[in-house]
Amino acid sequence: MASSSPPTTKRMEEMAEKITNPDVDFAQWYLDVIREAELADSAPVRGCMIIRPYGYSLWEAMKEALDQRFKATGHSNAYFPLFIPESFISKESEHVEGFAPELAVVTHGGGKKLEEPLVVRPTSETIINHMFSKWISSYRDLPMLLNQWANVVRWELRPRPFLRTTEFLWQEGHTAHATEEEAREEAMRMLRVYEDFAVNEAAIPVVTGRKTESEKFAGAVESFSIEAMMGNGWALQSGTSHYLGTNFARAFETTYLDETNTQRYVHQTSWGVSTRLVGAVVMAHGDRQGLRLPPRIAPVQVVVVPIFRSDDQRAKILEESARIVSVLDDAGIRAQLDDRDTVSPGFKFNYWEVRGVPLRIELGPRDLKQDSVTICPRNVPGKEGKSTRPLEGLVEQVPQLLDSIQEQMLQDALRRREEMTYDVQTLGELEERLPESPGFYRAWWDGDGEDERRLKEATKATIRCILLDRPEGSGKCFVTGRESSQRVIVARAY
Repeated sequence: MASSSPPTTKRMEEMAEKITNPDVDFAQWYLDVIREAELADSAPVRGCMIIRPYGYSLWEAMKEALDQRFKATGHSNAYFPLFIPESFISKESEHVEGFAPELAVVTHGGGKKLEEPLVVRPTSETIINHMFSKWISSYRDLPMLLNQWANVVRWELRPRPFLRTTEFLWQEGHTAHATEEEAREEAMRMLRVYEDFAVNEAAIPVVTGRKTESEKFAGAVESFSIEAMMGNGWALQSGTSHYLGTNFARAFETTYLDETNTQRYVHQTSWGVSTRLVGAVVMAHGDRQGLRLPPRIAPVQVVVVPIFRSDDQRAKILEESARIVSVLDDAGIRAQLDDRDTVSPGFKFNYWEVRGVPLRIELGPRDLKQDSVTICPRNVPGKEGKSTRPLEGLVEQVPQLLDSIQEQMLQDALRRREEMTYDVQTLGELEERLPESPGFYRAWWDGDGEDERRLKEATKATIRCILLDRPEGSGKCFVTGRESSQRVIVARAY
């Protein structure tokens, strides 16, 4: 059967109505895109989500790119239990205080009450330190550089798919070092690894910085983060790296003998990113039609759509379309043929646009006759982005096109961030400007936890980070008026 004609304007409008205009309701748009792109669905347990195959494929592409970076920097993957003895959690006082409201605790197993309750893993510093204390005895055992890919549970009262869920997937790196200097270098190295991934794989420009005392990880000496701007100007903490000092080492007696035969505590780091990166890609790049995926992490980089109106055309066009996909696959490009004959070409166009496939190749009777194809990049929708390319040499052209799309998406996101980044001098100025102009606000900062509380109450914004990459100089703190050399990014955040 030949494919039917493209859908009418009315049909296209009906399809578009499934996704809310992000300029009208960004929160609903986000949920609509996740639903229509089939990234995730709600689970029977409140606060949990089911990651659908397409969404999981996106996470797998991210996972692979990150895992390569971790191994290139000397880390090995391991796995630790999901259940942690409650007594472990309570050994580090600041840690237990920070996580207590989010803990899920198992009190019964096998039909009996457990002698000691088990905490469902919220993070693994405690159980990993328990093992570090067994594995590390000498300076020759250091540094110990581990990572695990796992799930964690933190009881979430205000769930949002990928961004905040009771159970989520992540990686957590844990390292032990002989000195503070080495551990601090490691914490910064991994922060820059996250920055590199965000920029060069996810095409999301990020700012790097140190968290304030009230925002740092429970049990850390210092916490660092990468902060990304979403399409509505809000911030999303997209990765964190922590210098833990000797806090957990002292709690678990994780020590080593140095070269002088002196017993010393190890210095540690931990660092992690999670499936909220999927949400980051949706909100940083998505548009009115749905997802827009950077080619390097897209599950499908190229989709080939054959177009024909008769059975005579069908055989030749399908044969050539399949050949194109085969050649692209052989070249290492993730390509897919949409040869469904139960839906129209227009339906297919919309289907793949919603899913954010970076490049669509159309092959119709006219194209076949002229030994050409029609190229449609997702980041430039409509007629503006369409072009005709010869079939000869297509396999060499496609990687260049994908690289161009990747770079254009990064530049578009960077341009938006620059346009939505403002300087502010006082809290009153921020209160006035933020409601009408959401974005990143740069300001001088010399406040404390009480000043942060005032800021949040007045604006619902928070200090995302104290900038690491900033010009020299000083100015008056926008809350206290005191002179400071620290600059911060203030924004509403997810």
